[in-house]
Amino acid sequence: MLQHRITRRQLLNGLGGTALLSFLGKANAFAQNTPPDYKALVCVFLSGGNDSHNMIVPLTQSEFNAYKAARGSLALPDSNGALVPVVTPENVPFGLNPGLTAIAPLWNSGQLAVLANTGMLVQPVTRAQFLANAVPVPTNLFSHADQVQQMQSGVPSTSGGTGWGARAADAIQNLNGSSSFPTTVSISGPALFCAGKIVQSASLFPGFNLDMDGMSLWPQAATDARKLGVQQVLQFDSGMELIQAANHSRQDAIALNAMLTGQSANLTTTFPGTAIGNQLQQVAKIIKLRSSTGMSRQVFFCSLGGFDTHGSQSWQQWDLLSQLSDALMAFYNATGELGVPDRVTSFTLSDFGRTLQPSGTGSDHGWGSHHLILGGAVQGGRVYGTFPSMFLGGPDDSGTRGAMIPSTSTDQYGGTLATWFGVPPDQLPAVFPNIAKFGTADLGFMG
Repeated sequence: MLQHRITRRQLLNGLGGTALLSFLGKANAFAQNTPPDYKALVCVFLSGGNDSHNMIVPLTQSEFNAYKAARGSLALPDSNGALVPVVTPENVPFGLNPGLTAIAPLWNSGQLAVLANTGMLVQPVTRAQFLANAVPVPTNLFSHADQVQQMQSGVPSTSGGTGWGARAADAIQNLNGSSSFPTTVSISGPALFCAGKIVQSASLFPGFNLDMDGMSLWPQAATDARKLGVQQVLQFDSGMELIQAANHSRQDAIALNAMLTGQSANLTTTFPGTAIGNQLQQVAKIIKLRSSTGMSRQVFFCSLGGFDTHGSQSWQQWDLLSQLSDALMAFYNATGELGVPDRVTSFTLSDFGRTLQPSGTGSDHGWGSHHLILGGAVQGGRVYGTFPSMFLGGPDDSGTRGAMIPSTSTDQYGGTLATWFGVPPDQLPAVFPNIAKFGTADLGFMG
């Protein structure tokens, strides 16, 4: 069975113009009753390394003064508009990047939170320990390729062959019963985050259409006859494994295409016509089909590129965060339309943070980063974790440029989401092998 799965994946990797599908189940196996307990995790990966120092800014006077001094020409507010003021329950003021205006109201209504200074760690580390090379740190810090893999695998080396989203799904795969619909779905091409050991996965592209060409004959009887002929060919047992794999994959594609392009997947919520808007709209459509697919737990992966801002950062980041914010707000509204706002949680990941000190009109690769968490089950209106000092060379700086040492690990970030998702405490080490090295596996941002 394992060899059959690998053969199909290898085959599908070569299907240039079609969506990449990975071991989809047959359509007649999708039909299930509406799941009584549905939950979904939706990861939005900000590719390139988001400069989160300008995503949320501390507004207490001393920290804001330090921020302005360190950031120089990158300091907000600037010509793109004023910061959006928000306040924590402890009356600590912050300012959100004006690009996040669309989702800012969710802060006050309690569905949007920020997790501060998070990143990949082997174990907790102080500035003194880091400078003295006294404790191990993740492999190849500040490298895009390595840190993308580590953030998605949840393993602080380049040896992680599965993603933590999929491992969380592996731990509770029994909750999906007999459904053979993919548990993890990337809407942004193949993603390590969605690769597990047990669960089936799929890699799709927004707006994909796998309808067969040459099926618009007249009269309709001619079209029906041709479709029947194709189905008979696909169902014929040739006895050759590679051909059978190709035929099964094509059948799966036809079945899934019919589901996602049919009336049952339509939404009234309007999404922005951006890349990330289209991806999240596709996620919403799949969630809408949960009664047909029989899924109780699902993991999705989307991405937005362009965050490697070594230059022209001010406008570029504002534009990217605007796209993100507009799409996330539309997606949250869609979960309300679908009746699951408290059962779908969206969150951001990124390669790494960036340096507090600018480099010309941009910033360089950093380490710790702030992240957004959004959904009806989020205990929002708060900054979780420990916000770093804005002083260059300060207690949170790994050097002298403000590449912040994470005070909260990716293990804890993902562990909190995985716990809400339904992963039992005794299964968390299978999802995050290093989680026992950190103080708590639940940071409290999920209800």
